[in-house]
Amino acid sequence: MTIREEEIQRHTIAVLVSNEPGVLARVIGLFSGRGYNIESLTVSEVDEINVRSRITIVTSGTPMVIEQIKAQLSRLVPVFDVHDLTLESPHVSREMALVKIRNDGEQRIEALRIADTFRARALDSTLESFVFELTGDTGKIDAFIDLMVALGEVEVSRTGVVAIARGHDLDMPVVRLNKARRRHKKAEPVK
Repeated sequence: MTIREEEIQRHTIAVLVSNEPGVLARVIGLFSGRGYNIESLTVSEVDEINVRSRITIVTSGTPMVIEQIKAQLSRLVPVFDVHDLTLESPHVSREMALVKIRNDGEQRIEALRIADTFRARALDSTLESFVFELTGDTGKIDAFIDLMVALGEVEVSRTGVVAIARGHDLDMPVVRLNKARRRHKKAEPVK
C-alpha cells in the first residue's frame, strides 16, 4: 500500500444551504468537476423560517483533499455553514435500508433469525419474499446485506447517511413553524 492510500480517510460533512432550485446541483457539480467521489448524500429542508436545507455528504480523500472540499463548499453562494463532523466533534450517524430477500425453505427461517438478531423489522412478507427495514451505522447495514445475500436473491434501497454532532452545542440551529402558523401559512391567498 502506498503512503497516499494510507492517508485516504472517510469524512462526514454537514452543509447548511438555501432551499432553492439548483443548489444541490451546484454542490454535486463541485464534487464531479474536481473528480471527488460522493459515497453518500442526503438532503432535506430543516429550517422553514429561513428556508434552509441540510446536506450530509460522506466522501473520502487525503487530508488536503478534504480541506479543499470544505473550502470550496464554503465559497458557494447558497452555502451558510460547513462542518466536518469527523474532525470537529464526536457525532452520531445512522442510515436506513429496505432489504428485500427472495428465498424459500430453511433459508426463510434463517433470514428471520438474522433479521431478529439485527433488530430489523419485517415490513412485508409473501410466500417467496420478505422486506426488512433496518436502521444503524453503515457497517451494520453492510453486514446485514452480506448475510442476506448468502441466503437468497436480494434487492436493496438505502437512504444514505444522516449525522449530527453529539453534546449540547447546536452547530446548525434551525427554526420551524409551529403547527398553528404552518396551517395559517398554507391558507394565505396567492397574490
